[in-house]
Amino acid sequence: MNANKTRNAALLCTSLLAVTAASPLLAEELRLITWGGYAPDEVVTQFEDETGIDVKITLSNNEDMISKLRATGGAGFDLAQPSQDRIVGVQRQFNVYKPIDYSRINTDQLQPSMVKATQEATALNGKSFGVPAVWGTSGLIVHSSVADTVKDYTDLCDPAVAGKVSYRLKRPTLMGFAFAMGMDPFAAYNDRDEYASIMAKVEDKLIECKANVKTYWTGGDQLLSLLRTGEVTAAMAWDAGGWKLNAENPEIQFVAPESGALGWIDTFAIPRRSENEEAAYKWINFVMQPEIAAKITNASGNFTASKAADEFVKADLRDAYRASFGEQAITNIKWYPPVPPGLEATEGQVLDRVQAAN
Repeated sequence: MNANKTRNAALLCTSLLAVTAASPLLAEELRLITWGGYAPDEVVTQFEDETGIDVKITLSNNEDMISKLRATGGAGFDLAQPSQDRIVGVQRQFNVYKPIDYSRINTDQLQPSMVKATQEATALNGKSFGVPAVWGTSGLIVHSSVADTVKDYTDLCDPAVAGKVSYRLKRPTLMGFAFAMGMDPFAAYNDRDEYASIMAKVEDKLIECKANVKTYWTGGDQLLSLLRTGEVTAAMAWDAGGWKLNAENPEIQFVAPESGALGWIDTFAIPRRSENEEAAYKWINFVMQPEIAAKITNASGNFTASKAADEFVKADLRDAYRASFGEQAITNIKWYPPVPPGLEATEGQVLDRVQAAN
């Protein structure tokens, strides 16, 4: 190679390097499909600043997530947040998720009981498909004037609160009453005869209890109004509603029933055709840090599976949560397992007969 060729080659190389340096690098991206409030702007900005990964948010719900992932065979998103009881059936039928590699999850910062519940609820063929993220419960909202009487679901039938009680005619009521009557409906999910026997006993109890019911509430605003005015002093409802009322009137509290609150968990699940699995695991471990998880609670009103995150939650919500849930009450939560096909029809018939009974 002569001197001119050598010089030209060097210039070409320098030019290519200059072009490469001037070109923007392809930004790394995390495509997250999730619920409103689960990815607040300040959390997204902090994650992007610390990792250099751009986060693209799609707000959704269980039905929409399933529909989108089913349509693409698990493509289009790197991380999803379906509820723990909406994974196994979908995975078995449509194969849209990949198993969770728990060696990449910082489980030390998660509530052990929620990890266990999620692993069990999302297990298929010996693998788990979910990590616990955000949770909530159904339990009792009680005025202090009847707090000594109403400590479990069936106490709503006590004569001392006759005419001042409300709950929904929905499956959580069936489950709550069954547990309070000493039965375990979740354990009977795969035994149709046993499940039918449990439902028959709950049906009798709910019919017997009808005289105590002011009204069967059908919307959250309706229930909150009934409790604010004192028309109802004890109800079965969600924890977030109870904490909202407690902020307005300290005499009203959400109480975890003695037989256990009924819990749901929204998870992290990785779509089968995720294009950035590494970023998905980084997001999970990032948002489950207590200080970060508290920001999600402040935005959504629901607590997360992050241990000790309540230390950093705004004071009124933190104090209401601590009054409702000690360690024993959390351990005693009955987490909803996946519902086998056909049970909801049985439950619907029970609820119809309770509604129609005189």
